[in-house]
Amino acid sequence: MTPPSKIRNIAIIAHVDHGKTTLVDSLLRASGNFRENQAIAERAMDSMDLEKEKGITIKAKNTSVHWGENIINIVDTPGHADFGGEVERVMKMVDGVMLVVDAYEGPQAQTRFVLKKAMQQGIKPIVFINKMDRPHIKPGEVHDKVLELLMELEATEEQFNAPFVYGSARALWVSDTPEGEQKDMTFLLEKIVEHIPAPKAELEGSFEMLVSNIDWDNFVGRVAIGKVTRGTVKMGDKVFLQGKQPGDKPTPIKVTKVFQYTTLTTSDSVEGGAGDIVGISGFEDVDIGQTVTGAADAPVLPFVAIDPPTIVMQFAVNDGPLAGREGDHVTSRKIKDRLEREQKMNVTLSVNDTDTAGIFDVSARGAMQIAVLVEQMRREGFEVLVSRPMVITKRIDDVICEPFETLYIDVPDDYLGGVMKTISERKGRIEDMNAQNGRTTLQAYIPTRGLIGFEFELMNLTSGHGIHSHLFREYAPHAGHMQTRSTGTLVSTEAGEATSYALDTIQERGKLFVTAGDLVYDGMIIGENPRTDDLPVNPCRSKQLTNFRAAGGDKGIQLTPPVKFGLERAIEYIAPDELVEATPKNIRLRKRTLDSAQRQRERKRTEAEIASAG
Repeated sequence: MTPPSKIRNIAIIAHVDHGKTTLVDSLLRASGNFRENQAIAERAMDSMDLEKEKGITIKAKNTSVHWGENIINIVDTPGHADFGGEVERVMKMVDGVMLVVDAYEGPQAQTRFVLKKAMQQGIKPIVFINKMDRPHIKPGEVHDKVLELLMELEATEEQFNAPFVYGSARALWVSDTPEGEQKDMTFLLEKIVEHIPAPKAELEGSFEMLVSNIDWDNFVGRVAIGKVTRGTVKMGDKVFLQGKQPGDKPTPIKVTKVFQYTTLTTSDSVEGGAGDIVGISGFEDVDIGQTVTGAADAPVLPFVAIDPPTIVMQFAVNDGPLAGREGDHVTSRKIKDRLEREQKMNVTLSVNDTDTAGIFDVSARGAMQIAVLVEQMRREGFEVLVSRPMVITKRIDDVICEPFETLYIDVPDDYLGGVMKTISERKGRIEDMNAQNGRTTLQAYIPTRGLIGFEFELMNLTSGHGIHSHLFREYAPHAGHMQTRSTGTLVSTEAGEATSYALDTIQERGKLFVTAGDLVYDGMIIGENPRTDDLPVNPCRSKQLTNFRAAGGDKGIQLTPPVKFGLERAIEYIAPDELVEATPKNIRLRKRTLDSAQRQRERKRTEAEIASAG
């Protein structure tokens, strides 16, 4: 068994797309952990399909590099703020962080977010300036920006004097200085062993471990992952799962398996020793943040407090006319079980029943986090209705308050006017502005509500050149009414198959979301109307045939290609009275109330209430 002095536990942190996952691949190759002929997928640590498609890391994962006598446990963390809960709990498992920074872009907002969490835990960093093989790099400037960031985050003297390493994870070389001799990746492994402290763990004494992550194994069920802080654990041992609240009785557990995380797989381990990151199974139920001990009366280990969720979305059973045609899991029981399973794995997500049967409130950090969950459920065969994200408000000192965030934007100067106008329309306030080399960096204070749908607007305004990221700041008084969508919709009044004859007339009134042959139903949104009100249309109308009107007359019709929505875009596009119907094959937009006469009555009632209140 490896002694704690030969173990290093390190998390790799960085902004989205700065090369964390590629770096892990390179370290695995350098350590000789892969066979010469072993086929390795690029970004092998991104194991979820969604991670591969989006090119981002969603779930924190661990692996280990066995190098000489040393074991280096590496945790790959998400860089996106919506998955911040993954980052926060990882900090409990590691003793050092490797901060990966792009040699051209420098530290970005998400870098700040994750690094702040590490600094608060007193964790020592190593800085790796990556992508040194790119054109137009500014390593000296980036070095200074990282030091400025460390000062801003109130780093200790030891944290501030972090070693800097330069290189290219993709080209497999590193160096001590920007122009220094290029060495292979084992140089970086040496730096980790030299600068990252060994875990504080006691070899002797009763077993103790804080659960920092949860995995699922098809054979043994739930697996609790964490760093062993004292003693050892092996298969067959009797351990105790301490309660979640003070005074809860500990649950005795028989360990059915001990897992070690090596290269890209898990391997059954004979024994998990002090300082190592291991997984243990045998639990019926276990939550992140609980303590597992060898003695029933052992104290509970402290767990890091996690920022609260700021948005809530409703999940409901699909009750539309096409329900059950495309998915296998369509009942409220199945949906609830799936959401509860997700809640066990994800500390920042919470699921609550509502007053209406079959509708559940799901709270999270951001819309992207919930969109990822819906996309996973679609791929697993679920059909589900989801609402537009709503912010979670709080009453503080008798004032209704909503969450506000710090928004960081980097845009080319040509697009600055449009971006500033959008920020002000979304009740944002510019706090800082910096222009350099044809680009401007903005810092704004904005309600979380104003960020729903902002990413797509920024992409359109800047032709894809705008970069943005945001961090939760505080709850502050409600900012008032905000108009986020200036267009109305084209709503179908009929059920059936859309015809090119009908759509040809409808496309003159706005943009279409469907094409000829698509199934539609009463209350389904089939397009966008430039005016603010909703327009009822019949997309199933067919030509009345007479002696003079032949059936073949439709052949000359040219339909504009329909606008196709991805799930994230659809969720942020819909209005409060609309829903997204997500099935394994389709994403449809619809009104909450499908019956048009009932919708009319509801609207009149709402208008009357507003008038009487005024």
